[in-house]
Amino acid sequence: MKKTLDFTPKMISALKNYNRQTLMSDLMAGVIVGIVALPLAIAFGIASGVSPEKGIITAIVAGLAISLFGGSKVQIGGPTGAFIVIVAGIINQYGIQGLTIATLMAGVFLIGFGLLRLGTIIKYIPYPIIVGFTSGIAVTIFTTQVKDLLGMQMSSVPSDFIEKWIAYFQDLGHIDWWSAAIGLASVAIISVTPKLSRRVPGSLIAIIVMTVTALLLKQYAGVTSIETIGDRFSIQSQLPSAVVPELSWETVKGLVAPAMTIAILGAIESLLSATVADGVIGDHHNSNTELIGQGVANILSPLFGGIPATGAIARTMTNINNGGRTPIAGIIHAVVLLLIFLFLMPLAQYIPMACLAGVLVVVSYGMSGWRSFLALTRNPKSDVTVLVVTFLLTIIFDLTVAIEVGIICACLLFMKRMSETTDVRAVYDEIDLNEDADMQAGNLEHLTIPKGVEVYEINGPYFFGAGNRFEDIMGRYGNRPKVRIIRMRKVPFIDSTGLHNLENLCLMSQKEGITIVLSGVVPKVETVLKRNHFDQLLGEENICNHIDLALARAREIVGK
Repeated sequence: MKKTLDFTPKMISALKNYNRQTLMSDLMAGVIVGIVALPLAIAFGIASGVSPEKGIITAIVAGLAISLFGGSKVQIGGPTGAFIVIVAGIINQYGIQGLTIATLMAGVFLIGFGLLRLGTIIKYIPYPIIVGFTSGIAVTIFTTQVKDLLGMQMSSVPSDFIEKWIAYFQDLGHIDWWSAAIGLASVAIISVTPKLSRRVPGSLIAIIVMTVTALLLKQYAGVTSIETIGDRFSIQSQLPSAVVPELSWETVKGLVAPAMTIAILGAIESLLSATVADGVIGDHHNSNTELIGQGVANILSPLFGGIPATGAIARTMTNINNGGRTPIAGIIHAVVLLLIFLFLMPLAQYIPMACLAGVLVVVSYGMSGWRSFLALTRNPKSDVTVLVVTFLLTIIFDLTVAIEVGIICACLLFMKRMSETTDVRAVYDEIDLNEDADMQAGNLEHLTIPKGVEVYEINGPYFFGAGNRFEDIMGRYGNRPKVRIIRMRKVPFIDSTGLHNLENLCLMSQKEGITIVLSGVVPKVETVLKRNHFDQLLGEENICNHIDLALARAREIVGK
């Protein structure tokens, strides 16, 4: 009997044979991932337009929920760079309250995806769309960090991508070189650290070194122009109480599109991360359970003041590389972040904004996937079109528009490709039986087509586009036949559009005094035809199993 609910958290199976050795591996991995996640959570929170503690709260609450309820053994969840653009856009238009409601709605959508078993389907979103909007997000993130990276003294930054770069070029004369040095040095440290040690996160080293450097410059060199987190935000190290936002129908209606974008983006990124992890640890995640876990996380996170969360590929790989093999590592990662948040969060006020900008610049470079982007440009023009359109729409407009238009373009191009897979051709003079499977002609090698009979063959599914090709091919014969044989031995299925086109062809032929005979109809297609009364339209004697029977029927009609 088929299960009605596909929800089996990996935590349940992981604890069955849990032992001390696995606990020690998970403990080490969880501590390291928690430390790695700290600077990223702060940076993603600030870049999204919220205070730094909200980024950490998201990593704690959502990270805990994803490990408890998710369908992957090693998935590490939290805020990611992919959400920066969409979150900032929602805050600008609807405020923090709107973001909270949109995230809650996205959580409900994600649970719905899982309950409807859409986990597998979502993974089939075309690769050019994923690369296009991921690269677009990376460019957008980099663009938003230029001001803090160079310490520009702009009072406000335009939201539009092109206007933003115009404003940057106009303000080049007001760069703070101390902040720029901090930012560029941070980028250098993060880039070099993996070559020296893969266990120690470069972003954490950069934050510690640059924070100490900024304090020394201020204390002993009188440099006060380096802006820190404390200069821009009031840091709180207290977990907020859960608050349910007030919902109104008008607000909910306006946030459906952004919430769906969050849900789709979260689903894609989490399942992509889980799939990559499977390849490394030799496991298989449960896509539908993972989506439900992600949904629970995105319902709980905004209740405590957090932002959208999903599975993070970089943190998940860090977890695996440091020995994490069960969801316990993800829980420990959340606990480590909670302890840091409660006891060390006040120290975050001394972190230079230029350093955090450097962290995000490196993140944006990693997200850009420029090698994949360039590789896709060598693919068919249809793939390149989807890639470029999605990329440009992401950076010029927003992610919601990019995903909607990108998927529409991909669907249209898919329909075009599928229609091209079906070939309709005319058969002249005689039929080569060596190529046929639907004949009963003994040892004959050829069947001659009688005078007054035309034979057409459909190779492939009979749906949109195939019916119109008959008109083009039939026009080449010139003379009007008495019988048209349509061979359907290679038609695996027929849809409603194909049925409509075939019916129109039959009715048009009948008006011209031409009899249609179907040959080699497979049982599945024959059932559909009879369900739609084609046996009454054509006559059962004109729906034949074999080409020799169809030709015999044609000779009978011509003889009359």
